[in-house]
Amino acid sequence: VQLQASGGGLVRTGGSLRLSCAASGRTINVMGWFRQAPGKEREFVAGINKNIYRLYADFAKGRFTISRDNLKNTVYLQMDNLAPEDTAVYYCAARQSLLVTSTPADYTVWGQGTQVTVSS
Repeated sequence: VQLQASGGGLVRTGGSLRLSCAASGRTINVMGWFRQAPGKEREFVAGINKNIYRLYADFAKGRFTISRDNLKNTVYLQMDNLAPEDTAVYYCAARQSLLVTSTPADYTVWGQGTQVTVSS
């Protein structure tokens, strides 16, 4: 299985971006988004399983929406009302269990990161 992330970019405070992550190969049960800012550890953003159960980090609730298209084996992250502290490299990840978790070590497949920069 390979993951291909896209959709990052530069946006002003309050703006929006939509990230996509397409999985090639077999259907993935859980797909998630993580992010890593310079000098910080990788942190969970949101995850979703194929039954459309969603889990969000507290900072993402109300601003970010994770969704997926099971036919396309693709997960999306709609990010609204972005702030400078959202600046990071965003990674998509996958795990075969149906349980959505927030621990990076639980995810066995990772895509390349996509840079999100929010200017003030």
